[in-house]
Amino acid sequence: MNYQASPNRYNTMRYNRCGQSGLLLPAFSLGLWHNFGEIDNYENGRSIIRKAFDAGITHFDLANNYGPPPGSAETTFGKMLKSDLASHRDEIIVSTKAGWQMWEGPYGDHGSKKYLMASLDQSLMRMGLDYVDIFYHHRPDPDTPLEETMGTLDLMVRQGKALYVGISSYNAEETRQALRVLKELGTPCLIHQPRYSMFDRWIEDGLLEVLGDEGVGCIVFSPLEQGLLTNKYLKGIPKVSRAASGRGNGALEADQITAEKLNLVAQLNAIAAERGQSLAQMALCWVKRDPRVTSVLLGVSRPEQLEDSLSALENPGFGEEELLRIEEVLAGRG
Repeated sequence: MNYQASPNRYNTMRYNRCGQSGLLLPAFSLGLWHNFGEIDNYENGRSIIRKAFDAGITHFDLANNYGPPPGSAETTFGKMLKSDLASHRDEIIVSTKAGWQMWEGPYGDHGSKKYLMASLDQSLMRMGLDYVDIFYHHRPDPDTPLEETMGTLDLMVRQGKALYVGISSYNAEETRQALRVLKELGTPCLIHQPRYSMFDRWIEDGLLEVLGDEGVGCIVFSPLEQGLLTNKYLKGIPKVSRAASGRGNGALEADQITAEKLNLVAQLNAIAAERGQSLAQMALCWVKRDPRVTSVLLGVSRPEQLEDSLSALENPGFGEEELLRIEEVLAGRG
């Protein structure tokens, strides 16, 4: 049966301006880091993509090495784009990245012009696209001159292979330097993609301030710590879960689920219940409480998880007392 997009898809999603640009991004975007590889169920992933677009999620985030195996998430998305969303291409923001190892030899990793240009060409081929909307350098590379890496991002825009560029996982000072180089080149940095959650708050130590001062957007990944900030693991590790999958590629591992973390999760879960939310919903609301966070990347393994996450739009705010209680829990004083 041919897919027909919901005519009501723009009714409930909120869209936020990305920094000082003209681009609006949905409050929630869909990340394809996991669950869209060659080893995953194609029709399940297709259902997630369809449900996301029907809910007003217009931004789909990938990277060259997403899978497994690396590259297969882009191939999968390309097939889904062609079969279901081709007529909606101008309603969609597609991003990809490069910066981690993708192929063997000295030219398949890091931040050289050789690697980044080849990687983007391969990504476009896998997805069947002429351009991506956003291309990121996936991580800082101390061994390549920043001018070379940022100059390559500028070249991608000038060649029409990317409309905007961004960076990911750069710290505050690295970000400030990258923004300066890009601004001098005439291709300003649109957005930064850092990891951020209740359990991983490094961006509060200067990065958010830099992004706010410079007018750069921020889209955060792993807001649920890959499922740890849900009630999924409170009674043990389910057989069907990311932690039990052993899929690699940066996925949550069983040994990361400690008794100390589960104690915090249980206390946070109780606060969420008082708010009338699931823990996942509260954790999503928490990361987007800061107006400098433009969008939050959702990573889901089932359409039902996506529905639960989207419900966070219905109760976004926190009272001062709620925030204080959460801080007490996270500080180990709950």
